[in-house]
Amino acid sequence: MTNSTVRPPVPPFDRHSAMQKVRAAEDAWNGQNPEKIAQAYSKDSFWRNRSEFLRGRDAIVEFLTRKWQREQDYRLIKELWTFGGNRIAVRFAYEWHDASGQWHRSYGNENWEFDDDGLMRFRIASINDLAIDPDERKFHWETGARPLDYPSLSDLKL
Repeated sequence: MTNSTVRPPVPPFDRHSAMQKVRAAEDAWNGQNPEKIAQAYSKDSFWRNRSEFLRGRDAIVEFLTRKWQREQDYRLIKELWTFGGNRIAVRFAYEWHDASGQWHRSYGNENWEFDDDGLMRFRIASINDLAIDPDERKFHWETGARPLDYPSLSDLKL
């Protein structure tokens, strides 16, 4: 193991452990605590998020803080797409509104690579935003983790 902090499950991933990793990431992001989220990434983690390139935990904290100032009432669902060895690919959608009250649904895909300790060292995210009317929203749970019995992206036909 290369880091003092181990974040199970660790690679190599099987279907069950990959799904655990995806749900843990979803729950953490729905908690919107940038400092806590950054601890799941290696100290020198590299990200491409849309057209931004980040390196390291401090940059992740700064990015997420800025993100949730803009993306209010954020609700996210992630779904495992595929996995192998130390890599996981997910698809996701999240809903949020901006300061003017305009709602959006953002769709995307992420490619993740983990170190031996289960810390994400590489994250590539491609995301598209769609303006939606409030009555088109599908993510209606209280702030925080999505309830375990809440439908998945596939169930919601997203």
